Amino acid sequence: MQPELIEELQEKSALHYYESEEYILHVGDQMSFIPIILNGSIKVLRENNEGEELLLYYIEGGDTCAMTLQCCMRKSKSEVKALAIEPSLVLMIPIENMEIWMEKYPSWRAFILQSYHSRMMELLETIDAMAFMKLDERLLKYLIDQAKITGSLELSLTHQQIAEDLNSSRVVISRLLKQLELKGGIQLFRNKIVLSSI
Repeated sequence: MQPELIEELQEKSALHYYESEEYILHVGDQMSFIPIILNGSIKVLRENNEGEELLLYYIEGGDTCAMTLQCCMRKSKSEVKALAIEPSLVLMIPIENMEIWMEKYPSWRAFILQSYHSRMMELLETIDAMAFMKLDERLLKYLIDQAKITGSLELSLTHQQIAEDLNSSRVVISRLLKQLELKGGIQLFRNKIVLSSI
């Protein structure tokens, strides 16, 4: 990024710290900022009228949320939820700077366009997994993705959390996790899953 842009980022943005499992954004929130994740990781979820959630994608260090960018550009309310999955430091950029910087700084425009591309590819991956993978394959992929994001083979997850992210039931997820454990792929503990490898 250009030095002038970095200077403006420091002047006009605010830092916010979020604890693990703390919501950054809810459906219906009016967008007033663009988040850039400096440290940690966030999961972005879609929610239906019954409160059921579907995991769309993750945002990690250096990333921003394409859905948030879309809402900022349209000046509309959020259509997704964002939840910190580990302690996270987020740079909040006032939305009025987005369009100005798009014209003023080529590096900002490139960053925004790359963010859109990355999130769209992740959405396609999510759609492919739901359409073409069996639930046990999706579960294993989910656990591997979680391990890669957190940088640990030890995952602090409940069966209910996994079921919500994969849009399934806790009973089905518990059965599939037990099958994975019998195959030697994971070890199950109370509110914790340990992968054998990634």
